[in-house]
Amino acid sequence: MFMMDTALRSSWDIDDEYEKFIRRMNPPRVVIDNEACVNATVIRRTELFVAKVDSANKHGILLEVVQFLTDLNLIITKAYISSDGGWFMDVFNVTDRDGKKLWDEEILDYIRKSLGPDSCFLPSRKRSVGVSPSTDYTSIELTGTDRPGLLSEVTAVLKNLKCNVVDAEVWTHNTRAASVMHVTDESSGLAITDPERLSRIKNLLYNVLKGNNKTREAKTVVSLCSTHTDRRLHQMMFDDRDYERSDRDFTDETLRPNVTVVNIYDKDYSVVTIRCKDRPKLLFDTVCTLTDMQYVVFHANVGAEGAEAYQEYYIRHVDGFPVNSEAERQRVIQCLEAAIERRVSEGLKLELCTSDRVGLLSDVTRIFRENSLSVTRAEVTTRAGKAINTFYVQDATGNSVDAKTIDSIRQAIGQTILQVKGGSELSRSAPQESPTRFLFSGLFRSKSLCNFGLVRPYS
Repeated sequence: MFMMDTALRSSWDIDDEYEKFIRRMNPPRVVIDNEACVNATVIRRTELFVAKVDSANKHGILLEVVQFLTDLNLIITKAYISSDGGWFMDVFNVTDRDGKKLWDEEILDYIRKSLGPDSCFLPSRKRSVGVSPSTDYTSIELTGTDRPGLLSEVTAVLKNLKCNVVDAEVWTHNTRAASVMHVTDESSGLAITDPERLSRIKNLLYNVLKGNNKTREAKTVVSLCSTHTDRRLHQMMFDDRDYERSDRDFTDETLRPNVTVVNIYDKDYSVVTIRCKDRPKLLFDTVCTLTDMQYVVFHANVGAEGAEAYQEYYIRHVDGFPVNSEAERQRVIQCLEAAIERRVSEGLKLELCTSDRVGLLSDVTRIFRENSLSVTRAEVTTRAGKAINTFYVQDATGNSVDAKTIDSIRQAIGQTILQVKGGSELSRSAPQESPTRFLFSGLFRSKSLCNFGLVRPYS
């Protein structure tokens, strides 16, 4: 076994060095065009891959490019991806958050350098994507059953353990909750490294997540590693099998995203078609899920019609085969539906901006809990001593929040500190949900735009 592993690593080393040589001879070419499209900046990227490792190289590289553009807070309005033969070409129509073209030369130059010959987007079999050591903070990953007040309980434990939350992202979906938190020591402001203290943090948080639930497992990971938070959350919820819908899930079928998977038999592709409500980061979420499920995107067409998004992917598994069973087809559909729904948060959006202090997040979420509010999603950041937090909240039964409740909360926290966004949620009456469900997804099902001439239904 040791000899086999050594030979395999040696083969990978040779392939990686050969790939680097080809890359030096044929560097990626990036063209940014502000004239080709009326309302978006067009980014074209082409690259040559080695034929014998072509599939391995395609796997993951699209995600890294989409992730890069998404992390720049760009909106991808359209995308075309093609990888015929050894060539990989992608075209993205992008705008800034305000829907405007990109004119800042500093940003444009950064995109050219980051996606061009000196870019790091060279897949290697030896590299763990998105993982790197960190000395600035300790990373905490939490997965468990969602319930009202859970975030308040978690942050209260961290406050008592003298941990300061500097960044956090919280998602809930299908009665499950996941979070990635970055914490520092209250006194030093540095990462927590003491093994005994880390073990105590892990055990106490596990007990909070587990609660009285005897049917579903909870998971707590404490480390000094830095990961891409959004991608890690997708992986955590995927591993937690949040895509499996229970018999008590009463979501209206017509509100779910429309995902289909069919095969083109003479081309050995599976065609995935998605129609749902458009939103930022949608492309990242779907490509991330396909990549983590070990599928390679060979061709793709992504766009939107008004408020509705349309995505079409031609995929094969990394083993070179299309989707080859009904069970696999259903799993792809379920996982993509979950990926789309995780970041969708029905509820009232609250934004908090104030000077950061130890225990702030615990105090704010305690006030939410005392007023019977459930946090369905949260984004917590700290920049230059300022806490900039976004919360999506509903009442404990999953319905809209009463205006009097929000007034009470704002008085307790501070009228100028806590701002209400999307105020229509205050007066709108939401559909009745089961008390065990804390995330209501508002997506639209519609017929596909495309009539595949070469496709017949999967059988």
